[in-house]
Amino acid sequence: MTVAPVFARQAYSMSWLFVEANPLAGASGSYSGQVKYLAKAIEQLPMTEGHVTQGPAQHVSVPDNVVVSTDPPYYDSVPYADLSDYSLVWLREMLKEVLPTVFNTILSPKDEELVADHVRHGGKFQAANFFEHGLADVFTRLRASHSDSVPMTVYYAFKAHENAQDGQAPSGWETFLQSLITAGWSISGTWPVRTEQMGGLRALGRNALASSVVVVCRKRLADAGAMNRRNFLTNLREELPFALRALQEGSIAPVDLAQAAIGPGMSIFSRYSRVTEADGKDMSVRTALALINQILDEVLSEQEGDFDPDTRFAIKWFLQFGWNSGPSHAADTLAKAVNTSVTSLERGGIFRATAGKANLISPESMLGDWDPKSDKNISIWEVTVKVAHTLSIKGLDAATHLSASASSRVDMNTVKELAYLLYSISEKKGWSESAMLFNGLGSSWQDLHSTSRTRPLEVSTQTELDLG
Repeated sequence: MTVAPVFARQAYSMSWLFVEANPLAGASGSYSGQVKYLAKAIEQLPMTEGHVTQGPAQHVSVPDNVVVSTDPPYYDSVPYADLSDYSLVWLREMLKEVLPTVFNTILSPKDEELVADHVRHGGKFQAANFFEHGLADVFTRLRASHSDSVPMTVYYAFKAHENAQDGQAPSGWETFLQSLITAGWSISGTWPVRTEQMGGLRALGRNALASSVVVVCRKRLADAGAMNRRNFLTNLREELPFALRALQEGSIAPVDLAQAAIGPGMSIFSRYSRVTEADGKDMSVRTALALINQILDEVLSEQEGDFDPDTRFAIKWFLQFGWNSGPSHAADTLAKAVNTSVTSLERGGIFRATAGKANLISPESMLGDWDPKSDKNISIWEVTVKVAHTLSIKGLDAATHLSASASSRVDMNTVKELAYLLYSISEKKGWSESAMLFNGLGSSWQDLHSTSRTRPLEVSTQTELDLG
């Protein structure tokens, strides 16, 4: 038995066991070990004077010229007040005389809690409305008092892909961003920060968000003008490709790329007082997010121009069939369209066609003994899949060695671009294993190449000079 937190995630299930630990033991999970962890955390706290108040954020008094960095509730993901009752009933008995104003209720207050609880507010639309207007009130108060010289940072770890369909309640990201814009903030950017532990319950068996997203905001100019839908799309197509390159060069994990791309996209949207549709109505944040994702897909697809013909074929085949078989005649038609041949693909070791059926060779089926330097028909696809598979099976050192060998034959930046594209395709198709494979390569890219730069160069010795 071990001493462990009750909440492994923001929920708890009935447990019929109680803690039974040896108080004299010193191993991990013991009572003394847990106390030591807590003491170590307290020792690291900054020794500065602080002031803590309790109350609804919508009505809190904010001093002038403050700098705010905040982590608001995640829409409807976590019932904070309900969960807090688990601890409150015990703490109240122990501390009600020490902190009477904190423990003056039997259970935690819930009416003004800023979460989109559809049960508490009588429906999903009502809950979304309460959340959006409440957050807008908070951000409006903060804007009036926030320093002009530094940005406000807001941490958010809510996946953007739960976009609501027409007729359904708005999504968490939509209401959160709308609250910021309504309050007069301009979104300068978004940047994922590694805050989520790898391999935990949240990530088990699925592609959980790898990071919290920091939304960087500044006060929108009072004289910000308006922009129409056409100009918004033009600006997206002009600015997003450069932003995307910067994000990829900054080693943003593929799983976080769509989140991070919201920043430069919403920066365009929120720098104006309004963006109008063709009928003169204001464009919604939901529409803006959909357009940003549309242009992001276009930009990723346009990167195919950097790839060799065999790789372009493999991408199109993967998009249609994945690792499954398709008809051979379709392979012949597609190969001609991208200026390659099935024979070339087979010679390159990435494709197989026989008995009227054809398929991409899966990562685990590719030959293990492969030397990129001697491969006569190498492709970006082959390098990407083999390095990704090596990384997942054999680890960083083996993948680094393989990547270093391949770098003399192909541009490794295009390998990284392909990893991002293949992750995007896999996620949209719901292919979790492939998504994790290519996300692993993109996430480890910086480690992969910083390690390769520190490796000693392989030096060959020329024993004879032939001038004939």
